[in-house]
Amino acid sequence: MHLIHFIANQTQFPESSIKNTVQLLNEDCTIPFIARYRKERTGNLDEVQIGDIVKYKEQFEVLEKRKTTILKALEEQNVLTAELKQKVESAQDITTLEDLYLPFKKSRKTKAETARKNGLEPLAKIIMSQNAKDLESIAFKYLKGDITFVEDALEGARHIIAEWINERTDIRNTIRFQLERFAMISTKVVKVKADDENAQKFRDYFDWEESLNRIPSHRLLAILRAEKEGYIKFKIEIDNEKALSKIEDRVIQSYHNYRNACTEHIKLAIQDAYKRLLLPSLSNEALQKVKEKADESAIHVFAKNLKQLLLGSPIGEKRVLAIDPGFRTGCKVVCLDAQGQLKYNETIYPHPPKSDAIGAMKKLTSLADAYKIEAIAIGNGTASRETEALIRKIRFKNDIQVFVVSEAGASIYSASKIAREEFPDFDVTVRGSVSIGRRLQDPLAELVKIDAKSIGVGQYQHDVDQTKLQKSLDMVVENCVNAVGVNINTASKSLLSYVSGIGPKLAENIFDYRQEHGVFSSRNDIKNVPRLGGKAFEQGAAFLRIKEAKNPLDDSAVHPESYAIVEKMANDLGKNVSNLIGNETLLKKINLQKYCTESVGLLTLQDIVKELEKPGLDIREQAKVFTFNQNIKTINDLREGQLLPGIVNNITNFGCFVDIGIKESGLIHVSNLADTFVSDVNEHVSLHQQIIVKVLEVDIPRKRIQLQLHK
Repeated sequence: MHLIHFIANQTQFPESSIKNTVQLLNEDCTIPFIARYRKERTGNLDEVQIGDIVKYKEQFEVLEKRKTTILKALEEQNVLTAELKQKVESAQDITTLEDLYLPFKKSRKTKAETARKNGLEPLAKIIMSQNAKDLESIAFKYLKGDITFVEDALEGARHIIAEWINERTDIRNTIRFQLERFAMISTKVVKVKADDENAQKFRDYFDWEESLNRIPSHRLLAILRAEKEGYIKFKIEIDNEKALSKIEDRVIQSYHNYRNACTEHIKLAIQDAYKRLLLPSLSNEALQKVKEKADESAIHVFAKNLKQLLLGSPIGEKRVLAIDPGFRTGCKVVCLDAQGQLKYNETIYPHPPKSDAIGAMKKLTSLADAYKIEAIAIGNGTASRETEALIRKIRFKNDIQVFVVSEAGASIYSASKIAREEFPDFDVTVRGSVSIGRRLQDPLAELVKIDAKSIGVGQYQHDVDQTKLQKSLDMVVENCVNAVGVNINTASKSLLSYVSGIGPKLAENIFDYRQEHGVFSSRNDIKNVPRLGGKAFEQGAAFLRIKEAKNPLDDSAVHPESYAIVEKMANDLGKNVSNLIGNETLLKKINLQKYCTESVGLLTLQDIVKELEKPGLDIREQAKVFTFNQNIKTINDLREGQLLPGIVNNITNFGCFVDIGIKESGLIHVSNLADTFVSDVNEHVSLHQQIIVKVLEVDIPRKRIQLQLHK
């Protein structure tokens, strides 16, 4: 099958769009670049659709590589017939391919292989013919070497028959169908670990049974984790009698209306094949398929959450005082300028055991005045609520906004190589505080420095396929960075590395060039960066912004390849390019059809005009101040029926978790999100959304809080 046809069958996209997209990918174009600047060629496919093409392209390449390997192996064994070759070449999935190859695999020593070496294959063929009258007399002729008894000969023949049955594609597909439709997964607790404190989070699965093909992803991943940690055992079962009957219908010749010795031995071989070979192998395969779906679902949820988190509301270029709160070790305070540069750091001790609240308040007041602070960021970890309450008692001279900021992953960043390079003269506590402050200024720019898996917005992220997870999250980060755009004169190496076509090495070169030569004054200057060639410039230039550049288009999403078009538009109106910027009246006068060419169509021209209306506009909303209920300090303060403000801090397939200002997050189960059926949690809430919740249930021993979304 051809690559384009394969992808079309999987996606239903037009073949012309797939063909052009694949060609662009083969030319080392990135997904953000293709989606934004090659819309005419792709038929306006978005990042997700292009990502699907990438995924199925990779699947096809893996399939074709495996075909090549199998064909070579079959050729070396001198078993490759024209019919088998045609079947291998036309296989459309790995499962079919491996079934074709199964009879020819050079595997470890098997019972069937031992029986063959003992010369029992002819006896197996006689039994399979089902017309031998005196089977024991026939079997007696095969007694030699290790085969000393008739029953040994018959058993060896059955092992060969069992292998034949196991290798039959039609039989394997029959059992696959039974597993796909009717398999049940059941669990039992490991009794010696039932009272283990860590086992209690899996208590719901101590005795559980559910249809394998209907089990939600989060439940399967929880069961697999519980089994891995030794708290439960699980098994996958189908109706064995029904499965055996279906195999018998396919193996035992229907025209025999009587039972003979051959038939009985074939039935024994069927039972052996089913129990020893088919069921273990195919139940594992069925579990793996369900696990892959669960992984995809969990990765999809993680990716959605990460996107919302990265595109979280920034406060922008404002001077920030950031606090990493604590009790015994004090609160680490840093002052940052509008560009996030560290200007001052100190530790205050407002809470027990030192309890120097007055001294801390005086210090914070003086720092706010000295550094003209416009906003305060407080980490949401230990002592967060107490620190927030202290801050709100202070009467600052200016109006200062107070925000509580997620600390998730801040400790990972503070101990990282990136943090050490940024702040070689400061310890991890100062770096962590800086990260908290910068997250308020620009969440995207700061969070890209942290491994996305450490941010804590997924479900069972450590239990899914790590390669697929990393690839998906990297794609999300790349798409978010390029959707927002990057100020090349202030961006960190981490942020620059996610720009289309740049990568870590060129990001380092850009950073070093900026350090040596000063800020970039135009996009053309970017070409002077060592090893940044024409392809990298084509892919990345439009996502790199130059503030206050001589050419206003350098601070926009208009690609340099389209500058001439904009200049022609301006000339035709008797204006300069700068006159077009933000001038909707002038822009409406432009007849876009006039500027269409073979390579530039209406889609690109419409994007250009839209960008000229508001060049460099940040697609993110501004950060909003939020205040928790100050009377709720711990889980013990909660009562059923209370209405509380909260912030959504994680979204899963089974609901969302909400920060209500205490250590434990509450869960809004999908059934409590709306009065109607909820198919997608994201349709009702988004990450970091400020909502009002109703307390439904408080389980203090298990530290679980059930909430309802209050409309």
